[in-house]
Amino acid sequence: MSIRMLLHLVALMAALGPARADETAAWAALRQGGHVALMRHADAPGGFGDPPGFRLDDCATQRNLSEKGRTDAKAVGEKLKAERIAIGKLLSSPWCRCVDTARLMDLGSMEIAPTFGNVVVLRDQRTALTDGARVVVAGWKGPGTLLVVTHGANIQALIGYNPASGETVVVAAGPDGAIREVGRIPIPIR
Repeated sequence: MSIRMLLHLVALMAALGPARADETAAWAALRQGGHVALMRHADAPGGFGDPPGFRLDDCATQRNLSEKGRTDAKAVGEKLKAERIAIGKLLSSPWCRCVDTARLMDLGSMEIAPTFGNVVVLRDQRTALTDGARVVVAGWKGPGTLLVVTHGANIQALIGYNPASGETVVVAAGPDGAIREVGRIPIPIR
């Protein structure tokens, strides 16, 4: 093996090492309960936001899940079940791509939570929505895990990280109410 290849291998291992530990910490927190899992909706092609004239009461006017997105949502649900994660409550943004992601995971009843509505589209309400989301996250004590299906920009507004479609970020609120990231879980590889 050449020195160059060895250096690339070391760099790759260094890059993967923290991500793996990050995922391990996330799963441990979910098993413990009392944490919040913020999931970005599964794959919904078309960029950010929605087409002009979209309506929340009409999924045909919105960006919707692709076939990959539907498959990924089911895979996330299957993985959570296989890991025996107790979902204490499941919330969703009112956008169809979030509601469909939550339903396809097949984890039980789901509630619409307007405070997790799309902060890109509702930019004039961004502060109020983010503050409301912080209250929900900080107030969760369990039992089990609170799973929230929302938008990447909403998660970024809460913790400064915009996850990939279908990625889950596990968070916890400290005694001061500050939200801290525990770890990240990618979409399960099939």
